[in-house]
Amino acid sequence: MDAELVALSEAVGQICQRRGLLIATAESCTGGWAAQVITHTPGSSAWFDRGFVTYTNAAKVDMLGVRMFTIETFGAVSLETAGEMAAGALTHSNATISLAITGIAGPTGGTPEKPVGTVCFGWCLKDGMPSCERRLFSGCRETIRRQAVIHALTGLILTARNMP
Repeated sequence: MDAELVALSEAVGQICQRRGLLIATAESCTGGWAAQVITHTPGSSAWFDRGFVTYTNAAKVDMLGVRMFTIETFGAVSLETAGEMAAGALTHSNATISLAITGIAGPTGGTPEKPVGTVCFGWCLKDGMPSCERRLFSGCRETIRRQAVIHALTGLILTARNMP
């Protein structure tokens, strides 16, 4: 793993240990890459509970409780779906903080409204409301996925820092 991802893994571990947080991830287009980065740091079982890889819409519904209405109305790649994924990861785990990633990494699958590189994120604290964000990344599939992982973990750190 490269130095930037190692540093992120360590930073996530430090803030979670300091704040007493336990993480769950809900990933689609990144296929578990965020969970892999988090668990790179030895001792990560102290702050990582579980990861959900919910690549299909059915998996999002079955594993995380995302409403099919949400997916049909807003799409699998939407702020609404990302928020429900983040909330669902907390509902279906022992975690106290979560992140969600859903997007279009390409090279196909984009539309004019949601081009390749569109990624939606959600972060949530137990008993809180999800905070969501949409970003547009450029590059090849691996580059888009890597940027999404970095953004998701950076957002997780900021969520943990800013919690009451």
